[in-house]
Amino acid sequence: MEYIALPTNENRQLSFYLAMEEYVARHMQEPDCFFMWQVAPTVIFGRNQVVENEVNLDYCREHDIRVVRRKSGGGCVYADMDNLMLSMITDGDNVGFIFNRFVTMIQLVLHKMGVDATSTSHNDIMIGDRKVCGTAFYQLPGRSIVHSTMLYDTNMQHMLNAITPSAEKLEKKGIQSVRQRITLLKEHTQLSLNEIKQLIRDTLCDGELVLTAEQVAEIEEIEQSYLKQDFIHLIQ
Repeated sequence: MEYIALPTNENRQLSFYLAMEEYVARHMQEPDCFFMWQVAPTVIFGRNQVVENEVNLDYCREHDIRVVRRKSGGGCVYADMDNLMLSMITDGDNVGFIFNRFVTMIQLVLHKMGVDATSTSHNDIMIGDRKVCGTAFYQLPGRSIVHSTMLYDTNMQHMLNAITPSAEKLEKKGIQSVRQRITLLKEHTQLSLNEIKQLIRDTLCDGELVLTAEQVAEIEEIEQSYLKQDFIHLIQ
């Protein structure tokens, strides 16, 4: 699998990395591509979700937390620089097979770290009975994108307040708070986040492709579709 790298080490906002997934899927011919990214505090919600029902927009405004809709399904996720976002772009359109392949790869990395991780029928990765990694899927003709949030660490106050699951949803899951259903990877390993990133690359990738400045400019054009969404006035 090829690791797709940016020509500089600068961190971009989340909308750029979603556009980067699309660019790789549409324009790069390698059958299997992968990259990792981190972002400043951001809430990312699924294509079918109603933002007002899932996100505490007042809290996000007050704490300068960006809000972005992704084109994949799934639930609402909070991300910041202390957790890790993973993206795989691959040939094919067998959703179940691709999900299973991706989850198995991430489990392999965790097992190498000595972490006893399992998966669920919803493609979540669990440590014990708590989620450490969730996944979502987005499909283009002949190509599939799977992306995931790995919780190494996080600003728990932001996570608990920026996302507003309904009382009904919490009751259905049998929990009293978001904190009761997630765990942080740092609680299960002595490795730093940078060491984990290196382990992931060493385990999953056997080559690297560095994007050109021209390719980055094309990604920035795609990014505009994420920045012109109909809910954007709610957080400005």
